[in-house]
Amino acid sequence: MQKILIANRGEIALRIIKTCHQMGIETVAIYSEADKEMPFVKAASKAVCVGEAPVIKSYLQVDKIIEIAKSEKVDAIHPGYGFLSENGAFAERAKMEGIIFIGPDAEIIKLMGDKIVSRKTMEKAGVPVVPGSGHGLKTIEEACSLSKQMNYPVMLKASSGGGGIGMVLCENEQALIKAFASTKSRALSYFGSDEVFLEKYITKARHIEVQVFGDQQGNIVHLFERDCSIQRRHQKVIEESPSPFLTEATRKKIYETALIAAKAVGYTNAGTIEFLVDEKENFYFLEMNTRLQVEHPVTEMITGIDIVEWQIRIAQGEPIPILQSQITSTGHAIEFRLYAEDPVRFLPSPGKITKLVWNNTTDIRIDSGYQEGNTVTPYYDPMIAKCIFHGDTREEVIKAAERFFNDLEIEGIKTNAPLFLNVLGNESFQHGNYTTNFLSNK
Repeated sequence: MQKILIANRGEIALRIIKTCHQMGIETVAIYSEADKEMPFVKAASKAVCVGEAPVIKSYLQVDKIIEIAKSEKVDAIHPGYGFLSENGAFAERAKMEGIIFIGPDAEIIKLMGDKIVSRKTMEKAGVPVVPGSGHGLKTIEEACSLSKQMNYPVMLKASSGGGGIGMVLCENEQALIKAFASTKSRALSYFGSDEVFLEKYITKARHIEVQVFGDQQGNIVHLFERDCSIQRRHQKVIEESPSPFLTEATRKKIYETALIAAKAVGYTNAGTIEFLVDEKENFYFLEMNTRLQVEHPVTEMITGIDIVEWQIRIAQGEPIPILQSQITSTGHAIEFRLYAEDPVRFLPSPGKITKLVWNNTTDIRIDSGYQEGNTVTPYYDPMIAKCIFHGDTREEVIKAAERFFNDLEIEGIKTNAPLFLNVLGNESFQHGNYTTNFLSNK
């Protein structure tokens, strides 16, 4: 590959540009009118405006993005995460135009993007799934009847949803009736399908995911697990590896199950198998993300592997460069997603960053999308940066993170840095004793 178009923005666009340039590959960035002064625009070999600020008029403009890719004669498109990264039609369109899509085949994206179909696929492969409806629900009466059989609480989910969007916890029938129509409507608006289904809500659960890679020669490996249980609004905030919760026996079993899941669909490129794990370490398939994850730096820190480089090499037909036995995990890593948001109510806090000073940055990786003087607009996810800490022990990492966030200087906007200090000082977190309810119970 000589030239890659990056169909994304912010920190992930910068992250991909960095690896491309290290590999001697030219980059073409696309940007909205609101992003014209952003660092990723200046870092790319070339940048082209794709449209107005709203995502529907810019980063989701498939025709315009393909048009730019063809005009710039790129060899491939890297979608990053979010936006069009799990859009099978986009991957298919790129392939039709003779452009490599850096990710799995369109058919796999579509298969695993439908949560109901993916559940059935995993069940057929012998992978345990969270008990649920197993099919789309047409009426509120059907939803109520199934929920009574499963016993509340239940999770109402959009079949085509991702992240925390289109997910509602229903503690009782009244809550389910209230959420049913609005969840269907939101799913249609965000994902183009109003199909919803039910899953049993597992209390005191851990959210564990396994990074997998497949190549075009049929080889599949795992790159260990990440514990992503610290969440707000069902969206991850802090991720770490290795998980402080899993026993070695369960850890090994969950790796084996993730490989079975990936092999069941003939997976290629980078992907993540997500599981819910209960108090007794029973684990259940939750979903598969057919793309690069926000939290991939955690895995890079413990393995020393450049995941984006692997993505590019595998997309151009190369095999996975090393055997499973040669992939090792060293030390401990924790990632914190620094957002421009109120640290208590978690509401976005857009505005101009009048001061941004990263202190105590020794041995800390900062994947930032912003610089001092940039403006966080209300049009996109308000993540400012990802701060990743790596050390020999978890205790060492926690201490380094505390020092860093105590000395962090950001002005002009609110951030969730105070939340991180609160978490880091919490005794339960320090002992690795937390679940997906950790923040809501604080």
